[in-house]
This record gives sequence, C-alpha cells and structure tokens, in this order.
Amino acid sequence: MIRREAYLLAGATATGKSDAAAILAREMGAAILSADSMLVYRGMDVGTAKPSQAERAEFNMGGVDLVTPAEDFSSGEWLRRAARWAATLPSGQPIVVVGGTGLYFTALLRGLDAPWVNPPPEYTVLRMDRETRRARIAARIDKMLAAGLEDEVRRLRADYPVWSRTAAAAIGYKEFGAPLLGEGAHFRAVPGRSARDEIFYRTCQFAKRQDTWFRHQSTPLYADCGTTAEETAEAVRAIWRAHGPWVVELKDNAS
Repeated sequence: MIRREAYLLAGATATGKSDAAAILAREMGAAILSADSMLVYRGMDVGTAKPSQAERAEFNMGGVDLVTPAEDFSSGEWLRRAARWAATLPSGQPIVVVGGTGLYFTALLRGLDAPWVNPPPEYTVLRMDRETRRARIAARIDKMLAAGLEDEVRRLRADYPVWSRTAAAAIGYKEFGAPLLGEGAHFRAVPGRSARDEIFYRTCQFAKRQDTWFRHQSTPLYADCGTTAEETAEAVRAIWRAHGPWVVELKDNAS
C-alpha cells in the first residue's frame, strides 16, 4: 500500500479543470494523475482532449495511455495502475488528481469494497453555469473536428477492428465509428442531426450526468469556474489552502 498526499479536482467536461490543475501543479511541483476513464486509451487523443505529450512529460502524468481501445478497463485496474505510477514518484512529491470520472474518485477515497459512508467522500468540484458550459462544449467540438477527429477514428478502427464496450461508446468515436462498421442498429442519430450535433447533444447530456454524480455521490467543495484558467485556479487554490491535502491509499492489488 502506498500513502500519498493528494489534491483533488473534479468537474464535468469543458469546465477547464485540466488547465487549472496544470497551473496549480506547476506551482507546487506536483505530478498529475488523470481520473478520466477515456484518457486511459492509447490513440484516442483528439476526441478526449488529451493533454499534449509535452504536458504529460512535464507532470509525469499517470492514468493516461494505459490500454488500447480493444481492451477492457475497470476502476480497480485504474487503482492498480495508479499505485504503480505513484511508486515511481520521488518521496514527498505531491499529487494532483484531476478528472471527470466520479467512480475513480470514489474508488480512490473509499475503496472498491468498503461499505458506503454518509456523508460521501468530500473533494473539490468545479461548477459552471449551463449556458457557458454549452458554449465551451460547442467550441471544443469544433476544435476537435478541425484537428481531425474523424480521421483519428478511422485510423484506430483500422488498427483495432474490435473495440471494448466502453471505448466503442465514447462520445465522438461512436458517432464516427458506427458508420464505418455498419453498426447502424446500435447507433441511430436523430434524423437530420449531423455528427457534430449528435456529439454536442451527447456531450451536454454527459455533463449533466457528471454534475448529478458529483452532487449525490460526493460531498462537493464547489469552486466556481472563472472566465480564465487563472481565475478558476485561484478558486480551487482557496479551497485547497483551507482544506489541505487529502491522504490517499493506493493498492497495487486492488480488486
């Protein structure tokens, strides 16, 4: 078992949590652990807004590029990989855990088999008004499409004809991947809705589900998003200063 001090930052998609986490990790000399169930897949870069190679190297980022889209992955495996990653860090180096997969945060703070506690685990969650987030989601999708999301899906489908259930359902990858494989029976877009519109709709719905998870499955310490990453980082910084680091236990044999 590895015990480490960690600073936690969760939030729905497009809230700017990765940019804020980078600012804060840089200030503290911290490593970053991704708590995002889509970033574990190698090659799924554009559609997941995966941090650049330079940023991953700067923060010795864990939880990224762990398996191919053809492989299954679980929260237990995420904990095991996180433990192995943490064991490679210098003693005393803080960790920033950032992501939008609530189940990973629950597994990290409560464990996989521990009984439910009330109130549920407490950690920092970003909060953003609906219209601002929808605008950010739209801009993010346009950026992904311009960066070659459809081509990325084609390349990955050629390399891995059969995907795991989770990877195949990923937003952006399902919309472009289904037509390539003749999966129309499993994916039916609303008539007249483009792939972009379908991705936008599903992303907005997903963000709502993330909000619901953090509201009911955690005790959120809300930080309001600012108009810039620096403003968001300042809101998070204030919570971290008041709360201090969490002490997390990482087990390589998590089941």
